[in-house]
Amino acid sequence: MAGLKQELGLAQGVGLLSTSLLGTGVFAVPALAALVAENNSLWAWPVLIVLVFPVAIVFAILGRHFPSAGGVAHFVGMAFGPRLERVTGWLFLSVIPVGLPAALHIAAGFWQAMFGWYGWQLLVAELITLALIWFVGTRGAGSSANLQSLVALLIVALIVAIWWSGDIAPSQIPFPAPQDIQPSALFAALAVMFWCFVGLEAFAHLASEFKHPERDFPRALMIGLLLAGSVYWACTVLVLHFNAYGDDRAAAASLPAIVVQLFGVQAQWVACIIGYLACFASLNIYIQSFARLVWSQAQYKPQSPLARLSKKQLPINALNAVLGCCVICTIVIYGLAINLDALIVYANGIFIIIYLLCMLAGCRLLKGRYRMLAVIGSVLCLLLLAMVGWKSLYAVIMLAALWLFLPKRAIVKSA
Repeated sequence: MAGLKQELGLAQGVGLLSTSLLGTGVFAVPALAALVAENNSLWAWPVLIVLVFPVAIVFAILGRHFPSAGGVAHFVGMAFGPRLERVTGWLFLSVIPVGLPAALHIAAGFWQAMFGWYGWQLLVAELITLALIWFVGTRGAGSSANLQSLVALLIVALIVAIWWSGDIAPSQIPFPAPQDIQPSALFAALAVMFWCFVGLEAFAHLASEFKHPERDFPRALMIGLLLAGSVYWACTVLVLHFNAYGDDRAAAASLPAIVVQLFGVQAQWVACIIGYLACFASLNIYIQSFARLVWSQAQYKPQSPLARLSKKQLPINALNAVLGCCVICTIVIYGLAINLDALIVYANGIFIIIYLLCMLAGCRLLKGRYRMLAVIGSVLCLLLLAMVGWKSLYAVIMLAALWLFLPKRAIVKSA
């Protein structure tokens, strides 16, 4: 059976990952981190990058040696067998009913800021966003990568423009001395900021679409990680410098408020458009990754429409299925007026479980220093799961339920 089209280069990969990590968080998380840790948050970003590096390297090495549209599920299957591979795939897909509608709601908030939309108008904005993602997805991974590289450049350009106009000198950056760092504040900031680096698992599904996956996939992952971390740190400097945070302010309004302060009210449109595009980019890579996972999981049944590729070697049927689920969930959540903020906290535990499964697969598949990094990554994921506390039980129960009740399937042997 033909595979997915290999069309991604290094620069496109960097654009895909960096926008996936920046996504819905770049406008909000720096203000949230400043709120809980103030100046200590400037140290939290480099600390977090150092902590995430072992996890990122394991993802990079696994993606280099075992590129597959199945992503983490494929790695887990190679390490622990097809049963846990299916469970991991379905665990990732279980984020769709909660995570994607929440991200859509955040993206639609920028339409509200621009046009004053409310209620059903925001629902229309969410459905339009899904239609745009379908359009981009039918053009291939290369088109998504080019668009998201442009979004990454726009985000960087906005941050550079604010720094330049704000005349921020290195001496003005309020770095606390190491002895003045408050550990409790640092840990509180790390708990808030970790979610900015959820996105590696989605990027893993695109490894097989690189022209040279063994060379460019790990490079794109590491460069994209550093670029996103640098942008988050630079945004935190701005939020602290302009005092654009507080209990009485919406976190996502921090950067737009700074833009208005420096460039006038008319410039708010620019900030809102870039904010929407950042959310769109994150949604796009997740939905394209879900589609590739569905296509990969459907290979056991070649006659299934979900297992087919289009003439352009794209999983269009799988993409349509994922988007159809997104539309249904979005409409149901709107109709029932469900509080997404309450539900998304439980879904976060699922991402940590997926990261943990990937690290455990690395412990089984890798050797030498890379195996040691996988062990370190496993310990880190367990600590993060403990930080989430009792709310992580949702993810643990979901994992156990899938293992117990997911129907077994016959394994089709190739001739």
